[in-house]
Amino acid sequence: MLKPGEELIKQGLQDLAQGLETIPALLVSIGAPRLRRLGLLITHPILPSPEHRLYEKLRASDPDASHSRYNALIRRLVSFERAAECAS
Repeated sequence: MLKPGEELIKQGLQDLAQGLETIPALLVSIGAPRLRRLGLLITHPILPSPEHRLYEKLRASDPDASHSRYNALIRRLVSFERAAECAS
């Protein structure tokens, strides 16, 4: 059974490994310190200023919904981190 947000985290790890700046890769970059403490292997460099870059990417595709989409993505990241903490 997948943890909440796990599909985004897995995709983000794959995207970082390929050097892609995607929404999932930016999300993993935001959560990298905590994700590493939880035991996730993040071997590729995280993207700089991921919070700002994520918001700008969301704003470019849909300016009216960027704030709510950003908050929803952060909530999914936090949900994954909390579920991972409970599982360990």
